[in-house]
Amino acid sequence: MSGRDSVQIPDDRDFRAFRAECECERGWSLSYSKAGVAVWVQLLEPERSLHKIKCRMECKDVAAETLYDVLHDIEYRKKWDTNVIETFDIGRLTVNADVGYYAWKCPKPLKNRDVVTLRSWLPMGTDYIIMNYSVKHPKYPPRKDMVRAVSIQTGYLVEGKGAKSCTITYLAQVDPKGSLPKWVVNKSSQFLAPKAMKKMYKACLKYPDWKQRHNPGLKPWLFPEQSTLPALALSELSIQHAASLENIDESSLSETKDDRGEASDEDSVN
Repeated sequence: MSGRDSVQIPDDRDFRAFRAECECERGWSLSYSKAGVAVWVQLLEPERSLHKIKCRMECKDVAAETLYDVLHDIEYRKKWDTNVIETFDIGRLTVNADVGYYAWKCPKPLKNRDVVTLRSWLPMGTDYIIMNYSVKHPKYPPRKDMVRAVSIQTGYLVEGKGAKSCTITYLAQVDPKGSLPKWVVNKSSQFLAPKAMKKMYKACLKYPDWKQRHNPGLKPWLFPEQSTLPALALSELSIQHAASLENIDESSLSETKDDRGEASDEDSVN
């Protein structure tokens, strides 16, 4: 998928390849393993700190279909994902593919990043895959207050482990556009990624109750006829090549203490 020349909707072969990479152990270095969460890193360009990251978490008392709903539900993400600055869906390509925008906070003092991605999903019995890659949309060019990053391939594999538990694997290869300091990779793999996974797990535990109070029957990712997104044609999109975006050099920036104003993991989702 990473060597594509044109915008295409992933097929079964692409989903199989993504799953195989999620399950592959060769070439990955374990950087964190504690309390049911493991993180691996694969350095691609050490001089730029360009890397792949893979996280796996065991989710007890969370059904696979609940975790799948949480990953899809954009309104709920705005409640629990404290890294999100802005996120919205742009348009629908097929019953299992759309285009969306996501902007997120980076560790200070780095500039914040955003992406426009083509996202696709595939339920496979008790397992699910959601994956995305960056595209260009003429109405959503790079913003002056953000660094436009490139998702080469990012996604989730959710594997059902009985009626009330599952495992999630998060795999990301993102070009952040620029040279990052070495501490960013360490902080991402040993602190930020495990923290994000644990926050997602807590959000999953609270989702059934939240959803009962917020349009409980509305799940367009399961029932595409519910979607109100405008239809998009593939011809409106083009590949977002990393080389066409501005690089910024942040390699000399030192880590600063994060603001303590961020919502606590213990905050309730209402």
